[in-house]
Amino acid sequence: MNILVTGGVGFIGTHLCKKLLQEGCYVRVLDNFSEQIHGQNKNISDALSSIELIRGDVRDKKLIASSIEDIDVIVHFAAETGTGQSMYELSKYEEVNVLGTLNIIESLLQKKSQVQKIVVASSRSIYGEGSYKCSEHGEVFPQDRLEEDMLSGKFEPRCPICSKFVESIPTKESSPLNPLSYYALTKQVQEQMILMYAKVLGISGFALRYQNVYGPGQSLLNPYMGILAIFSTLARNNDEIRIFEDGEESRDFVYVQDVVAATWMCICSSHQGIETYNVGSGISTSVNEVAHEIVNYFNSSSKILTTGEFRSGDIRHNYADLSKISNQLNFLPKWDFKDGLRSFLDWTSKQPYESIGFTESLNELTEKGLLKTSKKD
Repeated sequence: MNILVTGGVGFIGTHLCKKLLQEGCYVRVLDNFSEQIHGQNKNISDALSSIELIRGDVRDKKLIASSIEDIDVIVHFAAETGTGQSMYELSKYEEVNVLGTLNIIESLLQKKSQVQKIVVASSRSIYGEGSYKCSEHGEVFPQDRLEEDMLSGKFEPRCPICSKFVESIPTKESSPLNPLSYYALTKQVQEQMILMYAKVLGISGFALRYQNVYGPGQSLLNPYMGILAIFSTLARNNDEIRIFEDGEESRDFVYVQDVVAATWMCICSSHQGIETYNVGSGISTSVNEVAHEIVNYFNSSSKILTTGEFRSGDIRHNYADLSKISNQLNFLPKWDFKDGLRSFLDWTSKQPYESIGFTESLNELTEKGLLKTSKKD
């Protein structure tokens, strides 16, 4: 197969391209080498030396049109990421995530191509809080949390019917979508555009709702996303680690090789159609646990401070129900969190020390009124 990967020299893209090359695919990559992700490094690794690299941006219509020539499958990774930053850099997120995707679709509509399948990297963030269980009303789907609750140190979501606090349960693909950040909103639009026009074009379309992806090669430079990368950098420098809320917020951390495996299943599968799939570990891990595991690994003197701070657009919990992708594509994650974290930290420990501007990013959020603090003692 001839495969185009937009954003193909990013974190997940690099790992996927290595897999595609191993499988004998012809790989073309379009990437703009965003400084927030790559820093000053504008080169590709030796492992990707046989790809066709196009340096450019998905916002360039002419470049997109030429990039899809002779391509069988498009994997669309190129996107601006980061929940907090998206809340005030609206134009950039719209231009890249929405208009960049529109350029791909318009190119497919305007010219005859051999593209038979398109796979888009979606996000668990489009669910908002996702699925919870109420002791009285069963499965419910909370809206965004009340600021008055969080200001008083009550961080769990409430039942939308009776207002009781509720317990997180796995979120299915059929759950209602409720994006709580502008990033999440653009990912929802991106996903729905791809699936709608795949149907119009008569090709297969798959939206993969990735959970919190981590692993070797993850950017250590971006202070707006990736708590594993942020915490590991702070721990190596013996800097204070500030944890939002009460530290019991949790995420579904999925190792990058499991993400690549799921993505490859969609690319190579004879399974056709228009589908959405959760891609995760199916297990919830608290931020407190993450911070302590990282500090212990590095034998760091970093102080872990639970601050009571909370960001606009953040969710409390969310972890994936994997029954659909398991039943339809036989996908099961192979990496448990501790083994994956150890692999990531082994890699991290070999990387040069970097200053990521984490404190500056928090100050920026505070100045814009997007980071607030609980008044509970």
